[in-house]
Amino acid sequence: MIDTIKQSQLELDRESAKRTIASEIETIKELEKSLSAEALTKTLDFMQNSKGRIIITGMGKSGHIGKKIAASLASTGTPSFFVHPAEASHGDLGMITEDDVVIAISNSGESRELIDILNYCKRFGITLIAITKNPESSLGKAGDVVLELPNNGEACPLGLAPTNSTTATLVLGDILTIGMIERKGFSKSDFNDRHPGGKLGSILKRVSDLMHTGEEMPILEENSNMQAVLLEMTSKRLGCVGFINQQGELTGMLTDGDLRRCLTPTILEKKANEVMTRNPKTISPEAITAEALKIMHDKKITNLFVLEDKKPIGVIHIHDLLNNGVA
Repeated sequence: MIDTIKQSQLELDRESAKRTIASEIETIKELEKSLSAEALTKTLDFMQNSKGRIIITGMGKSGHIGKKIAASLASTGTPSFFVHPAEASHGDLGMITEDDVVIAISNSGESRELIDILNYCKRFGITLIAITKNPESSLGKAGDVVLELPNNGEACPLGLAPTNSTTATLVLGDILTIGMIERKGFSKSDFNDRHPGGKLGSILKRVSDLMHTGEEMPILEENSNMQAVLLEMTSKRLGCVGFINQQGELTGMLTDGDLRRCLTPTILEKKANEVMTRNPKTISPEAITAEALKIMHDKKITNLFVLEDKKPIGVIHIHDLLNNGVA
């Protein structure tokens, strides 16, 4: 009997989840159909041409979504922060300058807490972007541009708890973030500069941050004898040696695996350029470490020499990547 009741509850919960998902998907589809291309482009123009910051504000659940939007913009090269509308009325309006662009979020467009910010924007000629489902609301009328949210209710069975509306606002914020990334040509390297910590920071480190340089780099001239090659490979302990020509350009490479495969009684009589692998796979110092790991994985190798103007300036081993959390 208990199992039957539990199974019944499982079905009810599953159906509830499906209804919620379906409702929010429908809202996103509605946003896709109704979003004004003109309003979007005008908003992105204001944001891109701003000499100041992007200020996000909103009350309640809109505020929570606004904080996420501000964080996403800031982390992708568009200076932005959140101002709480209640705190704004008690001094934080001073954080907003005439060079800024304000994005105010209110589902109904009638949040009383936004009034002081709206008036402040109008008084000092600060660009105001309104995000609301009601363009005829106080917020909608005050905005220089209105990004209209779908007005198709909430997933909440009471029609009260913000669900569809917050999802649509979140997606709209992502649209603005991606739009600014593409307009500014924001790169992986730029992203790394703003995310130095944690797993993401490890993956986005540059090769130059982890490579071995100077005396740690196993490098010899391409006509070196094999005894010198063995000593260099053993002493540098990276399992490889790179070889350069008279111009200092990398011409080949030999790994401990290569050495085992070509091992013969006469190996010590040979020169490096007779057994080395020519034109080995290399990488730039500015490349992201995740790219280095992908090359090593795809090519089934454990080392990459790092080149600048065809000359080796470092070498990176797969253990350097794995030990620093790049995986």
